[in-house]
Amino acid sequence: MSEDQQQPVPVGSEDDGVAIPRKRRREPEADPQATRRGVMLLIPLVTVGALIVAFVLTGMKDNAIYSKPVDQLVAQKARFIGRPVRAEGNLVHGTLEKRDTPCEYRFTITKNGVDVPVRYAQCVVPDTFRDVPGMDVGVTVEGALLADNSFEATSVLAKCPSKYEMKERAGRGESMPHAALQ
Repeated sequence: MSEDQQQPVPVGSEDDGVAIPRKRRREPEADPQATRRGVMLLIPLVTVGALIVAFVLTGMKDNAIYSKPVDQLVAQKARFIGRPVRAEGNLVHGTLEKRDTPCEYRFTITKNGVDVPVRYAQCVVPDTFRDVPGMDVGVTVEGALLADNSFEATSVLAKCPSKYEMKERAGRGESMPHAALQ
């Protein structure tokens, strides 16, 4: 009898005498050509995937913007000079000034006793960026740290005072000044 022929296999109890034929399966033999084709297809796919990952990581490294508090930025100055960076700190009261010629803002930010003078060569700053006596104004500047520890900003972000500080000020009859700087 050949392997493809059916053989009766008893099912159920031995007394019922019913047999259901069962077909035997032949195990497929491994085709060396198919295996080789699969490997030959897999190698270029893995290579292309690795190249894509390498390009993405390389591109991200060159365009990365580091964000540091000003004290850490100055402490690691050599690493960040001339690179795009974000610096975080608080506005030093009394240092915010607007110049008309050339149109720019100058101010100083501080963190843990380290002060960094900032030059922002734009005519407009966010509405929330005001020197409010008795209130710390958190500032994030984006731009480049210069060799003299000053900062050339390309954007300025002022953190809004907390709603609790605003409620406290409102309770004393004060309001957030939104008047233009003089």
